Amino acid sequence: MPAVRVDGIEVAYDRVGQGPPLVLAHGATADARLFRPQAEDLTDEFTVVAWDEPGAGRSSDVPPAFTLADYARCLAAVIEDVDLGPAHVLGASWGGTVVLELYRHHAALVRTLLLVDTYAGWKGSLPAAEVRSRVEGAERMLAVPAEAFAPTMPGLFAGRPPAEAVRLLSVMSADTRAQSMRTELTVMAEADLRDLLPKIEVPTLLLWGELDARSPVDPVARQFLEAIPRATLVVLPGIGHLSNIEAPEPFNRTVREFCLAHS
Repeated sequence: MPAVRVDGIEVAYDRVGQGPPLVLAHGATADARLFRPQAEDLTDEFTVVAWDEPGAGRSSDVPPAFTLADYARCLAAVIEDVDLGPAHVLGASWGGTVVLELYRHHAALVRTLLLVDTYAGWKGSLPAAEVRSRVEGAERMLAVPAEAFAPTMPGLFAGRPPAEAVRLLSVMSADTRAQSMRTELTVMAEADLRDLLPKIEVPTLLLWGELDARSPVDPVARQFLEAIPRATLVVLPGIGHLSNIEAPEPFNRTVREFCLAHS
């Protein structure tokens, strides 16, 4: 298992395949295992790198004062450790917000951006009332005794999720650490990256599930499309928030075509 240390925090990641680097950043209550469908399919043409963000999976816990820039600095360290030059960097949901912050501070490490069902931070993409509702829901979830802690995120799928996806999400959810999740959600709720979007100069793929209830195509994906100069929007019909595991075949095909076009 490759790993890199950043200010005393060990950040673990998976690395498979050969070719241009494709770095994958997962969302909340998940880890590198979220991207199994991509790691299994795209390694014939890419070096696929999926991290366990600080506080998730095999990586170290994060201190309560950890910031969005700290997450981005750790992701930058992973890309530098892979040592294959600028990467195609994909972020799903909360992971997309981290990837945007990576671009703000470490643009030279980014060949292209792939933003999947994501946000410019909750504050930057959602109405204030929706942000308050999500924060309150998270606080209720985090307030339960440790033995009863079982984080869930509503609205992840548009239809009936594949059985294997349900099992995978259950395993990752059971491994979620309450304090790390609290830090992550606090950062997400306060993040507003709208100022960055017009400054993005690399080719950017916006890949969205048509029926994403957590980060709706309209207005969130449209916000990105209007603001990012070199953005392309691809919408997967009938698919929800976790598009990479609800529709892995069209998802992988779209990612492959975009990255090859810009490698």
